Amino acid sequence: MKKMMEFPLKTLALSTSGRAVLGLSLGLALSGCAVGPDFKAPEAPAQTVSSSSDAYSYTSTPVATQTEASEGKSGISQKLVVAQDIPAQWWEVFHSEELDTLIRQALTQSPDLASAQAALRQAKENYNAQSGNTLYPNVSANLGAGRDLASAVSTNVPGGELYNLYNASVNVSYTLDIFGANKRELESMQAAVDYQRFQVEAAYLSLTANLVTTAIKEASLRAQIQATEEILQFQAKQLEVMERQLTLGGIPKVSVLEQRNLLAQTRASLPGLEKSLQQTRNQLAVYAGRLPSDTGLPEFHLDSLQLPQELPVSIPSALVRQRPDIRANEALLHQASAQVGVATANQYPQFTLSASYGSAALTPGNLFKKEWSLWSLGAGITQPIFNGGALSAKRRAALAAYDQIDAQYRSNVLSAFQSVADSLQALDFDAKTLKQQVEVEAIAKQTLDLTTQQFNLGAVNSLALLDAKRTYQTARIGLVQAQAARYADTAALFQSLGGGWWNRPDLKDISVKNE
Repeated sequence: MKKMMEFPLKTLALSTSGRAVLGLSLGLALSGCAVGPDFKAPEAPAQTVSSSSDAYSYTSTPVATQTEASEGKSGISQKLVVAQDIPAQWWEVFHSEELDTLIRQALTQSPDLASAQAALRQAKENYNAQSGNTLYPNVSANLGAGRDLASAVSTNVPGGELYNLYNASVNVSYTLDIFGANKRELESMQAAVDYQRFQVEAAYLSLTANLVTTAIKEASLRAQIQATEEILQFQAKQLEVMERQLTLGGIPKVSVLEQRNLLAQTRASLPGLEKSLQQTRNQLAVYAGRLPSDTGLPEFHLDSLQLPQELPVSIPSALVRQRPDIRANEALLHQASAQVGVATANQYPQFTLSASYGSAALTPGNLFKKEWSLWSLGAGITQPIFNGGALSAKRRAALAAYDQIDAQYRSNVLSAFQSVADSLQALDFDAKTLKQQVEVEAIAKQTLDLTTQQFNLGAVNSLALLDAKRTYQTARIGLVQAQAARYADTAALFQSLGGGWWNRPDLKDISVKNE
């Protein structure tokens, strides 16, 4: 900014010099000068990329571009596709009509989303109010009537004189934004609007991701309950066989007691699973904006979900523009930057223009006659001279607030990159886990079948059978959990990449590229 001229600190009459100063003030105001920093969005973190195939690398060691495959619907191999865009309704990749319907209903009923949307409307109206106060002159009209007693001293009438006074006027005042205090304040409030806009998108993403992961958790619990009930049926039938063998004297009573104990332990695990299932459904209802007692909530099973064969992986430079939480923090940083400008501008002179036109008369009939009219024009400059260092301290505080939010922004970015790295690694490791768990469950089932046959023939004792049953039970539950993890990993990746909100038709005006 060019060096500013010094102005006398007094009210200016509209003499020749006054008009000159007023003209200079208007010229400076129209030039749009604003002190303080001009905000620029932070650059995305630099990533070391060794080759084009590692362009999506978020980890210290490369992640496989294709996951391991295993038997079953939940064991398909998933391919990571670099820079593939994310659909707005990303949850549709699971091909579950029940899930799609539930999310559509939740988006219209969720109080959390409604709260975020109301906060956005509030921020917009606050911006509109501030715009009206700062961009345009303040104009007010006054109309009054009064009855006064003038003293004998001023009227030379013994006892004074009573008279009526009527007045009507229009007053205009405007503060010239020479140093951009108003401009920076509006910039700050626009950043507040942007912050609330991205808070809405963060709430939208959080809601949809919570619904998906909770539905997957419900499906996993149902599968675990089903597996446990099937194991119970098998154990109950085995107990009948062992009790007949006890009656015939073929086995000792201790073997029957061990089988009864195993059956009781398996039954004891069911209430915990059922409790978790009911609590999960309660949470699902609340996410959907319903009471837990509401009926009609769909049930979810692993068999009703489908894994997508391709998974998008955004390049690191795009991630900071896609994550709504990062964009919200960026808006806070922009707001803090603008406040530095406001605090800086407050250290410079303030220029005010004022004008009024009206009429004052002793009778209503004379109120608007030319000879009873009055007007005034004025301009004023106020320059802070001494305030105990308050303005400088406020500017330093604004700078410290900017540094604080900048640190929070960088922390948020690090957490975002961590969540993507965690999701990519989980996809890789959990696919391998599922492949091994399929093998473990198959071997455990074969071992149990063989041990049961040997036990019935008297070739092994009850301890060997008991151990085989426990191994199979653990392997069966582990397989269900490993299957559910594949679906949860997929949802976590979409969430960590931002969820594709920018592809919604109503948000096409918001770019995910660096502005």
